[in-house]
Amino acid sequence: MTIRSLPAVGALLVAVALTAGCGSDDDGRSSAAPSASSEVTPTGVPSAPTSPTTSALPAPVSPSAGAQGPTQRRPASPPPVVLPKRPASAPGAKQVVDAFRAAGLKVPRPKDRSVDCGPDGLGLGCSELIATDAVTVYVFPDDTSASDIAETWGGQSYQRGAVVLNYLEAKTPAADRPRYEKVLNGLR
Repeated sequence: MTIRSLPAVGALLVAVALTAGCGSDDDGRSSAAPSASSEVTPTGVPSAPTSPTTSALPAPVSPSAGAQGPTQRRPASPPPVVLPKRPASAPGAKQVVDAFRAAGLKVPRPKDRSVDCGPDGLGLGCSELIATDAVTVYVFPDDTSASDIAETWGGQSYQRGAVVLNYLEAKTPAADRPRYEKVLNGLR
């Protein structure tokens, strides 16, 4: 492109913008009555007047409200969360919490928070999750996933197979943690 062609390109852009109605606030309806040079379409609706500037451009088509029908609104409900299955060899989170309770260990206010395992929650990819005030029990679909999370939590967790005990938000004294871990190790 040369400097001599820039004015021509600019004039062309201005012409296209003016023809397209760039910056117009109207909604496409003409406020003037159809002129004598406008044509009537077979539907009986007058078309835009023909002139040298608009005859080469197709007339805009506006959909009629009756042809589209009413808009239906659907309730905003998220799809159900599908969690990965826990391995058959791993105990369930509820089974672990029940074993703690049977051994006389504290597991106050257990809450099933398995929905937090999915993509809408914490997104950890666990299969089951029960949180208590003493310890949080995670069950993962495999040992590798459990190991990765246990390493992330460092010394604040304990892993056995696909089960991870998390003490991060727990009120369990460090001296009592081996008792929870012993009960977990005693499960199948």
